[in-house]
Amino acid sequence: MKPQRLRSAREFQKVYAQGTRRAGRLVVVHRCPEQQALKVGVVVGRRVGKAVVRNRVRRRLRELLRQIPLAPGQAVVVAARAQAAEASFWELKEELSALLQELGALAEDGRGGSPTSWSG
Repeated sequence: MKPQRLRSAREFQKVYAQGTRRAGRLVVVHRCPEQQALKVGVVVGRRVGKAVVRNRVRRRLRELLRQIPLAPGQAVVVAARAQAAEASFWELKEELSALLQELGALAEDGRGGSPTSWSG
């Protein structure tokens, strides 16, 4: 199953308003259960750094979301914090995995809705 990206401000606002939230030192994860397919969004604001830094953080988070098996039927938004700019890929992976686990967003059987073919 290929996840779709959250694109409109309305979709992001729905996840923020109706979903649950877990915050870490590097990222904040919002999760909203839905009846439809898996939808994923990544937010990297100007506080993280200049465009080059923001794009690097965004690419890393998207790649992590491809690797981590997410359960279908939910919307997930990952927002980077300023400290994410200095974090290594592995630090981001560890924290993101832990927060997704706390929220119950991971696939139970390991297959989930996060294939490596996601074009994010």
